[in-house]
Amino acid sequence: MTAVAPEKRKAALAFIFVVAVMDILSMGLVIPVLPPLIEQFTGSPGSAGIWNGVLVALWAGMQFLASPVIGSLSDQYGRRPVILISCVGLALDWVLMALAPNLWWLVVGRLLGGLTSSSFTTVYAYMADITAPEHRARAYGLIGAAFGGGFVIGPALGGLLGEFGPRTPFWVAAVLSGLTALYGWFVLPESLPPEKRMTFSWARANPFGAMKLLGRHRELTGLAGVNFLLYFAHHVFSAVFVLYAAHRYGWGPGLVGLVLAFAGVLDMIVQGVLVGPLVKRFGDRAIMVVGLFGGALGLVAMGLAPLGWIFFLTMLPNALWGLAMPTLQSLMTRRVGDDEQGQLQGANMSVASIAGVASPLFFGWVYSISVGQGAPVPHPGAAFVIAAGVLLLAAVIGAVTNRRAEREESATV
Repeated sequence: MTAVAPEKRKAALAFIFVVAVMDILSMGLVIPVLPPLIEQFTGSPGSAGIWNGVLVALWAGMQFLASPVIGSLSDQYGRRPVILISCVGLALDWVLMALAPNLWWLVVGRLLGGLTSSSFTTVYAYMADITAPEHRARAYGLIGAAFGGGFVIGPALGGLLGEFGPRTPFWVAAVLSGLTALYGWFVLPESLPPEKRMTFSWARANPFGAMKLLGRHRELTGLAGVNFLLYFAHHVFSAVFVLYAAHRYGWGPGLVGLVLAFAGVLDMIVQGVLVGPLVKRFGDRAIMVVGLFGGALGLVAMGLAPLGWIFFLTMLPNALWGLAMPTLQSLMTRRVGDDEQGQLQGANMSVASIAGVASPLFFGWVYSISVGQGAPVPHPGAAFVIAAGVLLLAAVIGAVTNRRAEREESATV
């Protein structure tokens, strides 16, 4: 852990929290208006749906390519310049999209957005720099709670701003990102001292080279597999939730927005309040597995829920899923040195990006063959049930990996 003065550490933690909220908030702002803007350029709802999927895939693909580069750059030049430049880049991205005269400007904007959003890797590395290993799960839980807060506020605010025009939320998102960069310029200290830095290398910074780091240790490899499956299962929501809720329960956009807001509140409670005390009592490994099993239970219940109010209740066990991510991150950071935290987070983001490209396509296909007359899989909730199976597999891998790691540690004592 890097020695940062207590007053500067508090300011840094506040800024990292703000970065997390603002990044997700600014992204959430444009969710209600981006598809209609795409439809304006394409001229048809069908084409808009296809292009919206393409833009999501481009964003995730750029993260796959850029995340290890961004993480490795932060290992050489420090976390502060990378985070601040990314904030400025994200502001410019929103300006570009606000001014977009055609679809191709949006394509460029999504590529730039995927590049600048890769700073998430440096945010996690920064937290690892200034937080003792035994406290990292709680720290990552606070970041997760910030993400949840941004997700609650963003889409709702974007919908209101969209009433003033489809480009208004983009301008507001640009201002928020710019103000975040200005705020960080004055309050964010560097967390990685020169003596702990690592020279940039393309062998480590390319996505596949970065992921070699994940194969160095048996526990790290197993946890990387858990990370991939966790993200793969999670994308069932972005792929089919809105369609599923409308088809099965007749929910409109307003009710869907309220349900998503409720999910965000639950996530904030779990990651911001429960993670710290539970990890202190039971340990990272046990809480990670409990979170994965809880998420799997919630997903299968969602897929089988015959009524909307039952689906709503299934969000309670599903919220336990929030216990898994911060504890998973905490366990992985303990297996690498201070000079490799950026590379680790870049590799993790690349793994998540692969899931972000493949999972929506897969679950979208599953949903397409599970609805309508004569559907090959005659159950509209099939995608959620399959996602539950994926998360259950992640829980089993996590449990086995933890058991092996505990044996190795006990043997060395």
